[in-house]
Amino acid sequence: MATTILRRIDALALRWIAIGLGVFHLLNVGGVLVMSTMEIRIVHLGAILVLLFATTAALPVREGKTSEAVRLIDLVTRYTMALVAIAASVYLMLRWEPIAYSGGMTTRLDAWVGLALCLLVLEGARRRVGFALAMITVAFFVYPFVSPYLPGQLYGRGYGLERISIFLATTTEGIYGIPLGVSATYIVMFTIFGAFLDEFGAGEFFFQVSSRLTRRMRAASAKTAVAFSALIGMISGSAAANVAVTGTLTIPMMKREGYAAHQAGAIQAVVATGGQIMPPVMGAAAFIMAEIIGRPYSDIMTAALIPALLFFLSILIIVHLQAVKLGIVTKPMEETEPRPLGIVLFNGIPFIVPFLLLVGLMVWGYSPFKASFAALGVLLVLCAVMHRPHPKVFVKKALDAIEKGVVGVVPIAVACAAAGIISGVLAVTGLGSKISALIIAASVGIPLLALVLTMIVSVILGMGLPTTAAYLILATVVAPALVKMGVPVLTAHMFVFFYGCISTITPPVALASYVAAGIAGSDINKVSWTAFWYGLTSYVLPFMFFFGPPLMMEGTVPEIVVTAASGVISVFCFAAGIVGWLRHPLGIPGRLAMLAAGLLLLYETISTDLVGLAILGAMWFAMGRFGKKEAIAG
Repeated sequence: MATTILRRIDALALRWIAIGLGVFHLLNVGGVLVMSTMEIRIVHLGAILVLLFATTAALPVREGKTSEAVRLIDLVTRYTMALVAIAASVYLMLRWEPIAYSGGMTTRLDAWVGLALCLLVLEGARRRVGFALAMITVAFFVYPFVSPYLPGQLYGRGYGLERISIFLATTTEGIYGIPLGVSATYIVMFTIFGAFLDEFGAGEFFFQVSSRLTRRMRAASAKTAVAFSALIGMISGSAAANVAVTGTLTIPMMKREGYAAHQAGAIQAVVATGGQIMPPVMGAAAFIMAEIIGRPYSDIMTAALIPALLFFLSILIIVHLQAVKLGIVTKPMEETEPRPLGIVLFNGIPFIVPFLLLVGLMVWGYSPFKASFAALGVLLVLCAVMHRPHPKVFVKKALDAIEKGVVGVVPIAVACAAAGIISGVLAVTGLGSKISALIIAASVGIPLLALVLTMIVSVILGMGLPTTAAYLILATVVAPALVKMGVPVLTAHMFVFFYGCISTITPPVALASYVAAGIAGSDINKVSWTAFWYGLTSYVLPFMFFFGPPLMMEGTVPEIVVTAASGVISVFCFAAGIVGWLRHPLGIPGRLAMLAAGLLLLYETISTDLVGLAILGAMWFAMGRFGKKEAIAG
């Protein structure tokens, strides 16, 4: 009874804390509130920790299976930690300026508060992001204390707990570093913007557009899933969220159309993963990348454009060839009175115009959070003018959107704070350069071998971590080693970012596939491995960032055009090899030949392109001449 009453009270309080934090950030971006960088970050993390601890149990608490006493103890523990987070944030808000102006003069109490904040971040990461990130962060946190006892490159002179705690909590190189700064500016604004789009009906609009563009095509439901996920991905920037939003609509449609449950789930998992790399609103890690490497976000969007389009083209061709192979024919969409596409687009003006404005402003050089703020204002005006909702409904939707956006930032913000601990330890101990030296030594100075090792590390890390957390660790630990070996900075960071994204469909731990399997009602492992196979092209693309820079829009216009064209043919070859269909069924030798052609076409040289085209031409002729009778069987 006591816990029930407390839950009813705190639900309302937490709603207004979330709304208050969202309004705080909106006022900051809008220039109404003028605060220092450190103050914004302290307020951001303090409120995030309050929301996290007040809403996340230390251990699973099951209604009806956990005693009232245990639930009450858990509730008291959560609110105690939330109060400690408030006290630490208020203390640091009062102390950061005197510390900065005194040249770093601190007290023993500063160290204790700093230690408390570090422990709160570690526990918050464990509760909300996962055990893997918490353990990795703990390993880095204890390194300064055990480094005098470690052998070889890992040896260090060691540091005291007081110095490490103060450094991590009172400077902008630790917890309140660049990752948290990005969370408090770019990420929170885009999640709020995405929540407003969702709350005011953008998801339904995107589905209507997607279904009308594909309704007369073969396998229309699967192609709707591809188009819908590409559009929704620009809002969510999260593979699991993308699956949850779009999969409930598209997976049942694909199953009705003739796809097996594991195929429908796999298709949705793959296309949802692509949402993280789809401009203009990529995953949260892309904003952090822009800040870390010191490049405009528009550069990140530009570099990701062709790879993202090739990714979606690949899965689009795969679903088409799979439909041909399965004998799936076009079926009319289940809709009694389909509205013309023109009317749908007119009704979607409140969503189209803000998107165009968002992209335009970022291309013209405005910061992403300023661009998203302007797009949000235009969205609200257009929705008010065109949809004319009741004022009370309009205000409620706006408040709900702010709350939803802030709640969505919680796991990202705590991951950023944990990454701040890692980067702070690397900075104060010099461990980063030692790890880079180890990677360079392991790769014998060969860039290709270093890229392969980085791919393995990136995929393994990504299996247990969200993309943002995986990228943050890789960007601070692994990417610098690639840069030292001559890999361009943007290429190195895009490489680890890409593999961090596709780790969500990489078995044995594939988060996007798990969500899709649940919706499809299929075996998790079957969906995971099918998604891995369907997404095979994406495991090769990042290597071409290094060997074919025009793929990232780096080079002359003719080079970029040729690269894009060969990329399109390459993904067709990959798709044919993956599905096992080119005019007729392909056996194992034929599939291997098509995969080889795809690899050759993706590697940007004239000779490999010509050989790849020759293989494709020979296979096309052979399948037309002999395929129906012999099917190039293995």
